[in-house]
Amino acid sequence: MQLALARGLAETTSRTGVTVNSILAGPTRSEGVEQFIADVGRTKGIAAAEVEKDFFKTVRPSSLLQRFATTEEVAAWVAFLASPLSSATNGAALRAEGGLLRSIV
Repeated sequence: MQLALARGLAETTSRTGVTVNSILAGPTRSEGVEQFIADVGRTKGIAAAEVEKDFFKTVRPSSLLQRFATTEEVAAWVAFLASPLSSATNGAALRAEGGLLRSIV
């Protein structure tokens, strides 16, 4: 629904210089994820780095990055997309997910 809404807004603002795009963020090392990793590590008696490694081995094995993206990495993508450098990008769904998905269908 969000992608359809963004595409509709992009069509509505066509030829106005306004662009509307969607960023599809994947596993990101947010404050909540940091807390989750720490909690799991405490529960299992292992280091946070080991929890993250195990997460990508067992839950997200298709990730090419094999780690959580940082919030700064996602923010850099957002900043680029909001800048004049991406003025030819409109109505797009763009991924910042570390190669987790092979395609969006």
